[in-house]
Amino acid sequence: MQSADLERGHLVHPDTGRHPGVVMIHDVWGLSDHTRDLAQRLAEVGFCVLAVDLYRRLDPVRIEDPGRFIRGLSDPQMLEEVQGGLDALAAHAACTGRVGVTGFCMGGQYALLAACAVRGLAAAVVFYGMLSDQHGLLAPPPGELLDPARKPTSPLDAIGKLRCPLLGLFGADDAFVPLADVRELERRLARSAQPHEIRVYPGAGHAFMNDTRPDMYRPATARAAWDRMLAFFREHLAP
Repeated sequence: MQSADLERGHLVHPDTGRHPGVVMIHDVWGLSDHTRDLAQRLAEVGFCVLAVDLYRRLDPVRIEDPGRFIRGLSDPQMLEEVQGGLDALAAHAACTGRVGVTGFCMGGQYALLAACAVRGLAAAVVFYGMLSDQHGLLAPPPGELLDPARKPTSPLDAIGKLRCPLLGLFGADDAFVPLADVRELERRLARSAQPHEIRVYPGAGHAFMNDTRPDMYRPATARAAWDRMLAFFREHLAP
């Protein structure tokens, strides 16, 4: 297995050959050891993975209130980072040129937005990404308004421009992504010509993939969701 820390993030891929690419987007806490571990796991089963660092041009990064921090990020700037990562990955010698995107929590939100705005994506997998600026972490408290330049459209409202196949993986008990938002996502996807699938896992909440958080981690759900992601990518990223 080959790995390297690059300006755009952490790259990992099998030693030889060319492989489908996946841009992986971290959660609000940045390009952590957990994200690197997930990238490594994905590379070990035959993918060329770039775990992008969305914060590489932000200095300094201080996160006291995750929701406020996410609401203050510029979505266009974050999607520029995703686009740049995708372009670099697609051109890499270890990549076939077919590239998907996946992300977790905030990264899931940006994976969904990328699926509606970024050029060259062949598939997207969203792990419990926030969907609406009316609920959860994206919703501002009373008296606070979102900056329309930084938040031009909510993920749900972006779905009408979906550009690639989409798989969404959510927990039924997610305090940050209400089930009503997931059902609304399903309704809007029903109008899309792109292949799509939404899975909701009973007994799982937010961050069910994160094995560094025992209070949130759900091993059986994590295995099932991971396997579904692999099957989805293998179907849509095949040459």
